[in-house]
Amino acid sequence: MSGNRRALRDVLIETAASLEKAGIDAPRMEARRLVCWAIGCEASGLLSLDTLPEEAAPRLEAGLAQRCARRPLALIEGETGFWTLTLSVSSDTLIPRGDSEALIEALLNLRPDKTGIHSVLDLGTGTGCLLLAVLSEYAQAYGVGVDLSPDAAALAHANAQRNALASRAGFLAGNWFSAISGQFDVIISNPPYIRSGDLAGLMPEVRDHEPARALIAGEDGLDAYRLIIAQAMAYLAPKGVLVFEIGQGQETDVIALAGSAGFVLVEARADLGGIIRALCFERSFVPSQSDA
Repeated sequence: MSGNRRALRDVLIETAASLEKAGIDAPRMEARRLVCWAIGCEASGLLSLDTLPEEAAPRLEAGLAQRCARRPLALIEGETGFWTLTLSVSSDTLIPRGDSEALIEALLNLRPDKTGIHSVLDLGTGTGCLLLAVLSEYAQAYGVGVDLSPDAAALAHANAQRNALASRAGFLAGNWFSAISGQFDVIISNPPYIRSGDLAGLMPEVRDHEPARALIAGEDGLDAYRLIIAQAMAYLAPKGVLVFEIGQGQETDVIALAGSAGFVLVEARADLGGIIRALCFERSFVPSQSDA
């Protein structure tokens, strides 16, 4: 992919062909993104170019080689979009996916009063995508994100700064609730939910480039839900909501686990593929002041 002043149309066609040969879905779309990344322009910027700038050719060649080796495009670009945010990404965290936006949609449907949420806890925060998306919608809320990885917590903090939300977001390295005190109006989590035996069958982009600790949750994929649900009641405000992302087909098991701990399902929402992705729970019994 070297050469001087090559026609941009030819570059896009050849890049897409290489991606298709490597087994990449949507190769034409990814080719445009790679070329934009190499040039350093938005998609609309391609309209004003007839040829690939010479200085962009080595960068495109390197990026294309990485993508054909199945390195995720977002890791090559260094960022991705989620909800209304632009987030930096790294190999220390999962890459935010559009499917996870179902959790934000479910919460907004369940809590439409934008002044009614004041405190949010995000367990397994990763890039901070869920917490920051919630805070972007609920302007009076403050949130805490927790991740086992200090590097992930640092990245989430940087993303809060990038999106002008750092004054309302704090991030900690810790194991679920271990570093947390107090109660929250919202506890939200996209925990690991892949069964250990399914790791080898995941897409190379996920299996080889995203942290296994954020993916695998025991033989049945439910270990993280068990741990969170067992402790969540103590950290959830009396009228709070517990919001989970789940894997395909896990709704029955997670609803049963939550029900056995005193929670009742109040909202379920599918992703754009029609798969149930978000489950929201409240306490099945809210103590009155006289009971407290």
